[in-house]
Amino acid sequence: MSKPDEITESDGAESGGNGDGPGADGVVDLQDHPMTWDEPDNNRKTLEERDSINTEAEKNDARKIVTGDARYTADYHRRFPELAEGKVVRSDIAHGYVTDIDTEAAEAMDGVYAVITPWSEEVPDKLYSSSGQSYPEPSPWDLTVLREHVRYVGDPIAAVAAVDSETADRAARKIDVEYEGLDGVFDPSEAMDPDAPQLFEVDDVENKQSGADYERNLESHFEGEIGDVESAVEAAPDEHVIETEWETPYQSHCVPEPHATIVHTDEDDRYSFITATQVPFHTRRQLAHLFDVPIRDIRVKKPRIGAGFGSKQEMAIEPIAFALHLAAGVPVKLEMTRQEEFFALRFRHPMQMRVRTAVSGDGELTAMDLYTLSNSGAYGTHGMTVANNVGTKPFPLYPRVPNVRFEGDVVHTNLPMGAAMRGYGAPQGHFAVESHMDEVARQLGHDPIEFRRKHAVREGDLDRAVAILKHDDRFARRIRSCGIRECIDRGKDAIGYDDIEQPDEDHLHRGVGMALIAQGSGVAGKELGAAQIRMNEDGSFHLQVGGVDTGTGTDTTFSQISAEVLGCDPEDVIIKSSDTDLTPFDYGAYASSTTYISGAAVKKAAEDAKERLLEWGSRMLDEPVENLETGDGTVYSEATGDAVTLEEIGYETTYGDDEREQILGKGNHSTDESPPPFGAQFVSVTVDERTGEYELEKLVFAADCGVALNPAQVEGQIEGGEHMSLEYATSGGLEFDDDGQPQTLGFRQYGMPRTTDHPSMETILVETHEPTGPFGAKSIAELPTNGVPPALSNAIRDAVGVRVNSLPITAEDIAAKLADPDEQ
Repeated sequence: MSKPDEITESDGAESGGNGDGPGADGVVDLQDHPMTWDEPDNNRKTLEERDSINTEAEKNDARKIVTGDARYTADYHRRFPELAEGKVVRSDIAHGYVTDIDTEAAEAMDGVYAVITPWSEEVPDKLYSSSGQSYPEPSPWDLTVLREHVRYVGDPIAAVAAVDSETADRAARKIDVEYEGLDGVFDPSEAMDPDAPQLFEVDDVENKQSGADYERNLESHFEGEIGDVESAVEAAPDEHVIETEWETPYQSHCVPEPHATIVHTDEDDRYSFITATQVPFHTRRQLAHLFDVPIRDIRVKKPRIGAGFGSKQEMAIEPIAFALHLAAGVPVKLEMTRQEEFFALRFRHPMQMRVRTAVSGDGELTAMDLYTLSNSGAYGTHGMTVANNVGTKPFPLYPRVPNVRFEGDVVHTNLPMGAAMRGYGAPQGHFAVESHMDEVARQLGHDPIEFRRKHAVREGDLDRAVAILKHDDRFARRIRSCGIRECIDRGKDAIGYDDIEQPDEDHLHRGVGMALIAQGSGVAGKELGAAQIRMNEDGSFHLQVGGVDTGTGTDTTFSQISAEVLGCDPEDVIIKSSDTDLTPFDYGAYASSTTYISGAAVKKAAEDAKERLLEWGSRMLDEPVENLETGDGTVYSEATGDAVTLEEIGYETTYGDDEREQILGKGNHSTDESPPPFGAQFVSVTVDERTGEYELEKLVFAADCGVALNPAQVEGQIEGGEHMSLEYATSGGLEFDDDGQPQTLGFRQYGMPRTTDHPSMETILVETHEPTGPFGAKSIAELPTNGVPPALSNAIRDAVGVRVNSLPITAEDIAAKLADPDEQ
């Protein structure tokens, strides 16, 4: 193995070995993963050369949001004078069969337009997945629109459309449901027992996943290995083989805007959806397949979204709204209550994890071994793919470990569905791996930060662990940008790691914890973004893009990318996004793909339009194209200084005497690349040894996201992500009784941290340049959700010497550990 500062092209090949995972023969074709990248000349700009990117342009919807002028799905109800309101009737038992639904009293009520059940002709008798993923969905098809076999408290079994929400609610309460109850199973370990209640029969699921065994409630089993972990463990000194266990709970998305959909039939007899979705094109395709309607006859339009965080990557309510519309014959709005969001929709998967590492006598990491048991809940949406990320997101932090194994089981229980949530398995994985690495360093007598610095990823490394569950090395990736050591150094200084002052009181102890963080930029080989841009007569532009702004500010970033290429002001780029009738195709907003994938498509579209601008500038200035460039609202000659304004070009191309043209630009982007952004999360905490109570004093997050195209928005994403990560670490979680009845039905029981609970935050942006990203950018949105739980666990270990290995971290947990150190 090379010394840390001497990374060579051969490092990645030398880090492999024999095993069942990628590159099982130990050979990697470096031509497939070159360090150099064929980067366009205009993609790398110095600070002085940047005009619109890397500037703090105001978020284009910010004023509308704070003044209340922004319109969300529910605000569109005024457009439909005959609009009906929908209400869903949900199962009140955790497991059983619906044997009868009496709808007579509800149907007899004035103002009730329709009542639907699993047996209604408008309700498809077809299996599908609600996960908004690429086609074919990498999730099992195990859902029906309304359910006869109910598998958790909250399963939809009937629905009502009525003149208003009050009538719909009263009608829903009049529907009488009879069940044949079955035993439930609520613990994933118990669910795998052959004698446990079985949630699915073999015929209940299509598109089964690898390793599925529904007789054991197993949605999926997976495993992959690089090298030979057991041999490495056997070769290490016994005291250098360390194993730990970790557990994480459910987490609610806590979206400000609950799920909402309006569906109507337009004047052309086409079905039109206004819906809060992160994936308009996936939703269109899924609805078409489910209801046997041509894709051309469905339109999905995304209005402003009050955040999604992954919950709106699910087609969670659109099919019910569609069936109600077909039955009622009038436009229907279906909007979830806050209570439904907390027990019936989607959540982060709870997981139990076991980590084992081997360290040689001279301190080299020789093996890493991770097992995860994921509670998928009642259905399998995103179950396997989320669990895969538990290992494939944190392992790339240490790509030179020669022996790596990752194994997992995804199990069904009679509890709510896990699904996509910001970080997508990475928060669970980082809690386990980064807390474990801290424990390894401490038990072996190393400084935890320096131990990580020694082993952490470097620019030039070949990351094969990201593809450990694949059958070849196609999706291994070369690390072409990495600022993780600068993140460590600057974060360490900001938190005051070398100058920790202990409190005067003997019972109080201050500690600092750190965790390294990695994520991805889109799903390698499974993305497509498209954009088109057209020029108006006055030199302004209309940009049409399928990429979805879920509140993150990507529309603003798209305008900055376009303006940087075209040489105009970002305000001169008007954006229309996410309408399947009007905008180009895009997979949607998930997997931190929007800036990296959709932004690259926008850049290509702008460059396509720029070629035409330069051609027309050449004619009007009588200069060769190679002399020309765009900037300051003009096409100008770098040779003579002569210029023609974009407005002059606009009028000439539109109304000129000899030749006319609508200047258009188109761009598409897909790639096998998914460069990881990196970060270092620091937490400072003071712990009371008498009670276990602790006070968080400061959070510091240092992030390498490549070039920050809009630094203010990047900082906003980091601070929002840290808040979600803090919630995961310290509060939240869902409670259920012994029968699976939900006990957490609102924010009061859930316990999300308030502003007054929040420690101070400091954000540090470490700029690198990612040659595969638009103007050097990588992703940022999910990265900061991964860091607070492990950093806090590490800080408590630093302060009082005990390790808390489950979330949320409570004073009671710390006190119990202090009282019984053998429990560590």
